[in-house]
Amino acid sequence: VQLQASGGGLVQAGDSLALSCVVSGRTFSSYSMAWFRQAPGKEREFVAAVTRSGGLTYYADSVQGRFTVSRDNAKNTVYLQMNSLKPEDTAVYYCAASITTAQGMVSHSVVNYWGKGTQVTVSS
Repeated sequence: VQLQASGGGLVQAGDSLALSCVVSGRTFSSYSMAWFRQAPGKEREFVAAVTRSGGLTYYADSVQGRFTVSRDNAKNTVYLQMNSLKPEDTAVYYCAASITTAQGMVSHSVVNYWGKGTQVTVSS
């Protein structure tokens, strides 16, 4: 299983940005999917997760109401729509896949596969 994230870039505070992550393989719908991020000098942290069907989503408190995670199982793709971006959202964003539940993906220790990451920079 390989994950390829894209869509990062440099934006101003208040702007929006959409990330995508394409997953190779035929078993995409078998995995819960999530997004994590890591800012310089900080631990990698959970951002959002979506269940295998896409019916339920989970968010970190810091992004609740601003970010939306979704997936398209026909396209083997998970998305992260980021609105009202803040400078503190600046980080490398990683998509992740796990055989565990989406709710359990708040811990990066349960991740089975990681993408390479895409840089998001929000200027003030």
